[in-house]
Amino acid sequence: MRAPYPERVARRPRIALIAAAVCVAGLLVTLVLAYFAPPFGGRDAATLQGFVDLNRPHLTPLLNHVAHLADPAPYALIGFALVLIALLRRRGRIALAIVVVLICSEVMTEALKPLLSHPRPQEWLGKGQIAAASWPSGHSTAAMSLALCAVIAVPARWRPAAAAAGGLFALAVAYAILVLGWHFPSDVIGGYLVSALWAALAVAAVMRWDELRPVRVEPKPPSALAAGAPGVLVGAALLGAFLIALDRPHAVASYAREHPAFLLGAGTIAALAALLTAAASAVTTARR
Repeated sequence: MRAPYPERVARRPRIALIAAAVCVAGLLVTLVLAYFAPPFGGRDAATLQGFVDLNRPHLTPLLNHVAHLADPAPYALIGFALVLIALLRRRGRIALAIVVVLICSEVMTEALKPLLSHPRPQEWLGKGQIAAASWPSGHSTAAMSLALCAVIAVPARWRPAAAAAGGLFALAVAYAILVLGWHFPSDVIGGYLVSALWAALAVAAVMRWDELRPVRVEPKPPSALAAGAPGVLVGAALLGAFLIALDRPHAVASYAREHPAFLLGAGTIAALAALLTAAASAVTTARR
């Protein structure tokens, strides 16, 4: 019988370290633009207004429920489940990496908030101003950390599906907190990048560790269900958006004309969520 060979979890730590450096650069650029570039700050606020204007009394309970999926209790519960998955796969190194990502990303976010506190008052928000210590968003950090850790935790054949599901989860939480007016869009982007930074560092560490002491795992054939899951999930999201537009095409078109910054901001956040989760899947499954 042929001897098992090491699982082909990307063996190039340098790629992950470059990704981490890109995340640091992205954080710095986002911070400078959000705090010290008035044109960008204006678009940031206009994008937020576009989200907030979508809120309706009957939607608020649902939005609150989605946003609170990234609260400490569910965060810890989902994180524990991901660690357990890694341990059941006999990948203790990955389990440790997940713990590091989940803890360090949140610690960094909570440390940066008061350190970089900067008021961004908006007249249209009235008494519901966003706190000065809001960058980066803790809920966005938590949601993206869970999404990226899910990609890391599961076997290679399930990573595309985990990336699709995790990306949609992180995006749903981000959109919910924006519609509720808890954060600016730049706060969400900052939270995403903090999560990606720690995920990249953790993946680089695991890659290097696996190079020094390879893990021998019996390979399994790819699953057709796993391979098709990303298309199904993305297709479902697009179908939902299409049905909304089909139901009220004039209202959708009018809203788009009145909130051009909203379309750009919403698209940017969606693209970033897709990019980060897809990149995590690609890097952790790349072969030598």
